[in-house]
Amino acid sequence: MTVAVERVDDNVILSVQQAAVLITGASSGIGAATALAFAELGARVALVDLRTDGADAVAQRVVAVGGEALVLEADVRDPDRLEEVVAATVERFGGLDAVVANAGIADQSSVAGGDPARWRAVVETNVLGALYTVRASLPPMLERGRGHVFLTASVSGRESYVGEPAYIASKWAQVGFAHALRQEVMEAGIRVTVVEPGIVDTPLTRGSPVVRPLLEAVEPLRPEDVAAAIVYAWRQPGHVVVSELTIRPLRQALPQFDDDLV
Repeated sequence: MTVAVERVDDNVILSVQQAAVLITGASSGIGAATALAFAELGARVALVDLRTDGADAVAQRVVAVGGEALVLEADVRDPDRLEEVVAATVERFGGLDAVVANAGIADQSSVAGGDPARWRAVVETNVLGALYTVRASLPPMLERGRGHVFLTASVSGRESYVGEPAYIASKWAQVGFAHALRQEVMEAGIRVTVVEPGIVDTPLTRGSPVVRPLLEAVEPLRPEDVAAAIVYAWRQPGHVVVSELTIRPLRQALPQFDDDLV
């Protein structure tokens, strides 16, 4: 693979142009917006999702703005499948320069009344899914001595409130994992950034009758806002890592869910 580089302050860093980027949860929302943000700068993008019908549409948009797309179906709860996905990405693009562990689901409930099966799905998707995605992605980065890992967490991984106990727990876990990972791989030349958005207007949030009123109470973030933050962190000089990046709507307070929920 021919890799474009740029020199900033005497530090050679990989340019976003021609980079190979793998994104989970890429069919919509933050994942799709991030794919397009990288593609607009010439990146090759592996679009990974549980269902590929939406990813196919995103792939068409990626190509239209100047990128290259590879659509791959995977459940992030399946570590073996994620290894296959990374292998297919490396075979197609010649390497892997960045991974965005973005796939996630939510749950609104009380501790006393929540559904244990849903809690399991939240933890397995958000926590184990992120760990499995990163585990599969590290070998080609370690081999080349460079790379960038992004984890899409949430301000819910830094602040607590009533109404989303399992989701909050999963996001706190992602933040802790990101900082542990950064210390593990920094000497290998791999950067790690955990991105913590506030409320974002995505199909996941707008499709929830419980969360939709929170969207309508503020001017929420757009997926493109989060994607721009990710690209910002990626484009820092090679000796710089934006290890933690919180981005939230200007007027967002802590969520207050309907009393019937809890």
